[in-house]
Amino acid sequence: MKALRKLLQRTPVYGLYKALGHYPDYWYWQLRGQPVRSPHLLKQRTVREYAQRHGLRILVETGTYYGEMVAAMKAHFDRLYSVEFDPQLAQRAVRKFARWPHIRILEGDSQKVVPDLLKSIGQPSLFWLDAGYYGWAGLQGDQQRLTTELEAILRHPLPGHVILMDDARGLNGQNGSLTVAELKQRIESEFPGRQVEVQYDILRIV
Repeated sequence: MKALRKLLQRTPVYGLYKALGHYPDYWYWQLRGQPVRSPHLLKQRTVREYAQRHGLRILVETGTYYGEMVAAMKAHFDRLYSVEFDPQLAQRAVRKFARWPHIRILEGDSQKVVPDLLKSIGQPSLFWLDAGYYGWAGLQGDQQRLTTELEAILRHPLPGHVILMDDARGLNGQNGSLTVAELKQRIESEFPGRQVEVQYDILRIV
């Protein structure tokens, strides 16, 4: 099975292959008693829920990967920006979403791309930050990465941005990273009015 998956990863149909597995993965997660790692279908529902609750029409994602979240959200937002560090994955996503003018795939280091992108954003937006992405991309050594992105968003002069961070379990205090409790205390003390909570392995800053 692993050999087949590796073979599919080299083809344009891998994104479709992964998408077809979202519902089975969700029900398997339910049958196992909802373990810490949340299925992608639940992540999609969370993104839609927070966008609707806060009236947000722009989505900014870090870690495009195979474009699963972009594909699922393309009809739910007026504009979508997705940042991908890996050049091959970025170019694949550019080709995949070329027919949708409201979608932009941005290749580069999100620690730099997100602050630059914020300069052109003129309305409150939803940010979907993938903490786990940095591990497989080989960027986990930079422990300032997430705090740099968070601070850029939270200090942006335009109020109303909402942040969702996937793979919150990675905030465990190991290898110099912050814990969830430390991040919560830091954000809520430095940015009065902000609330931080974790549910289904997704950290939510509203």
